[in-house]
Amino acid sequence: MSDPSSTAHIKTVRVVIKGRVQGVTYRGWTVDNATDLGLSGWVRNRKDGTVEAMFSGSSEKVLEMERRCWVGPPAAKVTGVDINACDEDLAPGFECRLTV
Repeated sequence: MSDPSSTAHIKTVRVVIKGRVQGVTYRGWTVDNATDLGLSGWVRNRKDGTVEAMFSGSSEKVLEMERRCWVGPPAAKVTGVDINACDEDLAPGFECRLTV
């Protein structure tokens, strides 16, 4: 029997989180959670008040991060999470980027 982790499908998504998600440590929380899950990608604030992120890793881990985005840090009030598959090639590691 083969090791299931060796054939894990890599999934990459672009996520936009809406609600009270700026000024509540959402980006730092995202970096911590994505790093804990072993995901690659980035997170940044957007001038429209949303938080945008890219997550790449095993389908299972990305799905878990998608779930966590609905909760966020304690002070956040998430009202929506838009998730779109993408094929952007991400470098290893997870970083916080500048606002766009």
